[in-house]
Amino acid sequence: MSRIGKKPVAIPAGVTATIEGGQLSVKGPKGTLAMPLREEISYTLENDGISVQPANKTKAARAFWGMQRTLVQNLITGVTEGFSKKLLITGVGYRANAQGKNLKLQLGYSHDVDFPVPEGIEIKTPDNTTVEISGIDKQKVGQVAAEIRRWRKPEPYKGKGIKYDGEFIFRKEGKKK
Repeated sequence: MSRIGKKPVAIPAGVTATIEGGQLSVKGPKGTLAMPLREEISYTLENDGISVQPANKTKAARAFWGMQRTLVQNLITGVTEGFSKKLLITGVGYRANAQGKNLKLQLGYSHDVDFPVPEGIEIKTPDNTTVEISGIDKQKVGQVAAEIRRWRKPEPYKGKGIKYDGEFIFRKEGKKK
């Protein structure tokens, strides 16, 4: 039994959800999100929320149950509050600058890295060593953050690179004389 899956997903005021054509659509103040529905799971719209239950007693249905409930919760959270990730850049001469629909990164390469910002994602740079990524789709926000971080992962000796806010970088001791 899934402890997460048992709880219905509450729908706050100002958010509407519809199930039609094998797709769950959620519309809220920040926008609209949709998700394809699995056949192993039954979704029911109630007056207080969305209930997610396994459609049959197979192992696959039980495996998808909790995850599908979390995905429905992410849709509702996305259209009401949105999601954001913060990246910190450490290193001499390493900088970031948001310019319209591009993010210009200077990461010690012989050239600047121009990262195009995808649709539905907003990138801000409050200072030149901080990048804030926000949007309504949790998967897309996380994917964009991972792609930016991939350009220069933090190294263990000096900690130079791009890291998530709150991420711990295990530091190593250098050579001894």
